[in-house]
Amino acid sequence: MGSFLKSGISQSRISWRSWSLIVLVVLAWLVISGRLVYLQYVGHQQFKTVVARQQVFKEKIPARPGDILDRNGRLLATTIVTNSLYVVPQRLKGNQSVIPVCEALGLDQRHFLKRLKQNDDKLFLWVKRRLSDTELKKIRALKLADDAWGFRQEYRRQYPQGALAAHALGLRDIDGKGQGGLEEAFDHMICGQDGHRFLVRDAHGRVIEVRNDSRVAPRNGETLVVSLDSIIQLYTERELQGIVKDWKPKSACAIVMDVKTCEVLALASVPTFDLNHPEEIRETAWKNTAIASIYEPGSTLKPFIVAAALEKGLISRDEEFDCEYGEYRMGKRLLHDHHSYGMLSVTDILVKSSNIGMAKIGERLTNVGLYEAVTAFGFGQKTGIQLPGELTGIVRPLKSWNIYSTGSVPMGQEIAVTPIQLITAHVALANQGKLLNPRLIRDQIDHNYFPRSEDEPAQVRPLVSTPLVSPEVADWLVQVPMLETVERGTGRRAKLDEYKVFGKTGTAQKPDPKTGAYSSQLHVSSFICGAPAHDPRVLVLVVVNEPSVGENHYGGTIAGPPAAEILRKTLLYLHEPFDESGSRFEERSASRVRNILR
Repeated sequence: MGSFLKSGISQSRISWRSWSLIVLVVLAWLVISGRLVYLQYVGHQQFKTVVARQQVFKEKIPARPGDILDRNGRLLATTIVTNSLYVVPQRLKGNQSVIPVCEALGLDQRHFLKRLKQNDDKLFLWVKRRLSDTELKKIRALKLADDAWGFRQEYRRQYPQGALAAHALGLRDIDGKGQGGLEEAFDHMICGQDGHRFLVRDAHGRVIEVRNDSRVAPRNGETLVVSLDSIIQLYTERELQGIVKDWKPKSACAIVMDVKTCEVLALASVPTFDLNHPEEIRETAWKNTAIASIYEPGSTLKPFIVAAALEKGLISRDEEFDCEYGEYRMGKRLLHDHHSYGMLSVTDILVKSSNIGMAKIGERLTNVGLYEAVTAFGFGQKTGIQLPGELTGIVRPLKSWNIYSTGSVPMGQEIAVTPIQLITAHVALANQGKLLNPRLIRDQIDHNYFPRSEDEPAQVRPLVSTPLVSPEVADWLVQVPMLETVERGTGRRAKLDEYKVFGKTGTAQKPDPKTGAYSSQLHVSSFICGAPAHDPRVLVLVVVNEPSVGENHYGGTIAGPPAAEILRKTLLYLHEPFDESGSRFEERSASRVRNILR
């Protein structure tokens, strides 16, 4: 009996275990069957898409960036085809070939091996892009395995003139993106529009088909024709290098403008850099001081204050002011002149750069009139020059002006300007009182997509012409006080034999970083000049920031001579006829002009 019971219990346990196993097997088959049904009918399209994505991939076809030409068609920036080296980490067998590649390209071997290890499952890894001809020759001599190493052609930006007009042009980085200057400002036009095509590859990642039926061709970038003249730019940069050698300033800049059109013929800053070697650019050299530095203009602002007072009828041209023999009290402030002057005419106030005379003119205008004058001539706002990074300068709100402002602003203090603002405002005086927008672009050419016949005019941005003062006031300022400033005043060092030059010096003290008070050692020396005085064609501005050599840092001494030399070479290059006063030089001009232009 007991044996029978034990046998029944044992059979029951076996039966239970059998049924449990059967149930588990059936459930497993149901799960597998359900999964198969899902894959076949529900997930089929999803997995088909994934497989297609793994087999077909979209390859970008880069567009060629457009060229940049100067106003006479000289090439400033272009694009060439170059080779870039890549490796397929999955197919790389050992590191035997890595060492000679690193040696040929000057790569850090340890760093490159680390990159390979981190990407050992990848089918593509850049080794070095945009190889030089020498590097390409060395790599080909190694006879690397074709299945692991390869070349791809890429575009490389090249600047045939090296460092010429570096700050105006800017550059393109390794990915073809514009950085600074015109390259950044007009990147949307220069870079073009990339195309693409679809490629089919096998399980090993090798391309087995190119689907040209779905190919979209790239649209190459447009070519820009700029207002710069390479020859004038070269003259300008040579003079700046001379300033660096003689005066060792913190920085300096120069701008040359066409008076009639406000086109920028040259724009240069130092320190500068070679556009073909961006890896060597120092941080201090990147700043375009012509548009992105601000400083108190000093006496170069004075003609605008006189123009506003004359235009409002608050003073007359032949009026004289008592300059108090060098000392004049305005409220609690005692103003001084560099020399002791008594009665001075309006002309001599500008010629001798009398601060007291200007302060008395400022009292006639009042703060409201002074504020209207500086803002009307464009100070405190961007000029619209077609470059990134332009600053607005500083003109404080009128409500914060006081009696100190009445005396300070007329002598070029309490406001800060950029060099491009200052020369643009002076162009207005030289152009009979009309304020224009400065321009760097003459034309944009896209022969592939926008063909234009030779008879069709160039598409040029329209000028904005704003009359600020009457032609009579503007002409008198240029042809009398500003001309006499060069003939017998603070700008005597800028006189030229061939042309009658008009101009204005500026010597502004900078605040001491420690005390905040004006420093007797730190200056911004500037000079602006133009010619011919009877019908101005070209204007030149030179600004020298913190010259460190010598004790005399007057604008007429430091900035005057190089500005005049740039002006002379530019006018001779443009074949501007000599003034009557310079006619005696015509008989020997042929050889002399050739020597000057070298």
